[in-house]
Amino acid sequence: MKIVTYNVNGLRHRISQYTSLRRLLDSLDADVICFQETKLSRHELRADLVRAEGYESFFSCTRTSDKGRSGYSGVATFCRVKSAFSSDEVALPVSAEEGFTGVLGNSPGFGSRKSECPSIVEGLEDFSTIELLKVDGEGRCIVTDHGHFVLFNVYGPRAGCDDAERIQFKLSFFSILQRRLESLLRQGRRVFVVGDLNIAPAAIDRCDAGPNFDKNEFRTWFRSLLVRNGGPFSDAFREKHPDRREAYTCWSTSSGAEEFNFGSRIDHILIAGPCLHENQNECHSFVNCHVEECDISEQFKRWKPGNTPRWKSGRNVKLEGSDHVPVYICLTGIPNIPLHNTPSLSSRYCPEVYGFQKTLVSMLERKQPAKDVSLSEGSSSMLEERLASKCCSQLMKRSLQSCSAPSSTLTKHEGLSSGNISEGFREKSSNDFNGTEELSKSFSTVESNKKTRKSQLSQLSLKSYFKKTVGVIDNSDSICADKKLNQAEMSSPLLEVNATLDEGAQHDAELQSEQGTSIQEDDSSQPSEKETNGLALVEWQRIQQFMQTSIPLCKGHKEPCVPRVVKKPGPNIGRRFYVCARAEGPASNSEANCGFFKWATSNSKGKR
Repeated sequence: MKIVTYNVNGLRHRISQYTSLRRLLDSLDADVICFQETKLSRHELRADLVRAEGYESFFSCTRTSDKGRSGYSGVATFCRVKSAFSSDEVALPVSAEEGFTGVLGNSPGFGSRKSECPSIVEGLEDFSTIELLKVDGEGRCIVTDHGHFVLFNVYGPRAGCDDAERIQFKLSFFSILQRRLESLLRQGRRVFVVGDLNIAPAAIDRCDAGPNFDKNEFRTWFRSLLVRNGGPFSDAFREKHPDRREAYTCWSTSSGAEEFNFGSRIDHILIAGPCLHENQNECHSFVNCHVEECDISEQFKRWKPGNTPRWKSGRNVKLEGSDHVPVYICLTGIPNIPLHNTPSLSSRYCPEVYGFQKTLVSMLERKQPAKDVSLSEGSSSMLEERLASKCCSQLMKRSLQSCSAPSSTLTKHEGLSSGNISEGFREKSSNDFNGTEELSKSFSTVESNKKTRKSQLSQLSLKSYFKKTVGVIDNSDSICADKKLNQAEMSSPLLEVNATLDEGAQHDAELQSEQGTSIQEDDSSQPSEKETNGLALVEWQRIQQFMQTSIPLCKGHKEPCVPRVVKKPGPNIGRRFYVCARAEGPASNSEANCGFFKWATSNSKGKR
């Protein structure tokens, strides 16, 4: 049996990368696949994102409405099964639960799961229901019971060192999680905790660990769970590879740290509980008896050996894939379990994916006649559109009849005597004509508004910035002098481009003259296309020269830096600065980022 944990950094992006959900799952080749950071809200669940043939899936989405948290986290567990009904496979869970506090046991939309969900965890009396709902409200855990063990798919919260609110949330999250785990262990259950916990437990698991690295409160909590420190859990990777260094699972995307393997190990598989053997002694443990291998799937790294360095190929190169890599564990000696069905939390029963089932009464219910429909809630506008459409069709029909039908037929049809038109008909025709004129005006207004919006949204070309407005007096002498001055300052490649553009413009003019097309000028003061192209090249050269002179060179490599803007709230928010353009790496590597930093200007503070 194989279990994989993988922070996908957006499930939609990974599915798009592999062209389908089935191909993404098959690439991991595992019986149980635990995804974190799916970034899916409940209303975004669709069959192509959550359902794949041969897999049962269980999702937890964020429920909070806090700013920046909607669709922010989310976890999903996929189980590969041969049969979803009456199966004895261990991969198919016996029961499933969203969250780990128990307060979401009867989640709306998934049906009642009171019989499947464990009771509210003992020892949580110190926490209010609001606190428990807040912990489970960000969609950070799915619990599946596989008979021989209970699997926690967890996405641990991230908290900055100066964000007191998130630090408190992270402390509450892991404190409540620990109490739930201890409750299951007291019941004699085996427990697996897999996922991105956002904690690097020791200095060996972090590229830039400082002297006070081990004193962090979250790292202290993590290490207290481990067997070597008296806790119940084993870090499966470190049990199999105790001394491996630079074994990282996550890298910074903004600094390109993956290029030099400058990351951290924050994705884990923790195991607690006895082995499955009947006769146990001191040498027996689940890791020693049933864990064949636990390792990092480095083939999923975005940066491959032989790639061109990012400072040579361009600073805006976007690597395809997640900023994490999967971690897997292979188990052996896991027997089958009794026959069981798919839990009701499965996405196959999710109404957000397949819609709500109609009852027999609703199908036989008599629909309300159209004449009883009120004009409330936007129906009045629909009725007005229908009346206007009907009016237009009747007027068109009458105009056609008046043009094609004989006068006697028209007179007979309208119930009028020949040569004598009643006053009522004249009044009606006049009203119809006025209504038609108003409709045509409104339609033309709508069309003009659409054209205006379309023209406003269309992308402007570089030449449009240099076109002269009508009515502005042109000083041709200054333009020519400025053009000559800037052409003298051009480098040879730009002159070649200018010559090519001039030849192209001349060729176009000759081609138009051959085809009999005359070139008209609106105003003698406006520059020709040839002059406009030249001005555009001159201005572009000015921009390039300004950028080269304003961007400093880093001290380590004497290369142009990259500009950044402070986005973190504080006294420097909006302030620009420059840093070395190379990827982040160890200080001992001269090819890595040299650590250069410089504020753009002291006057730019608060202007952006």
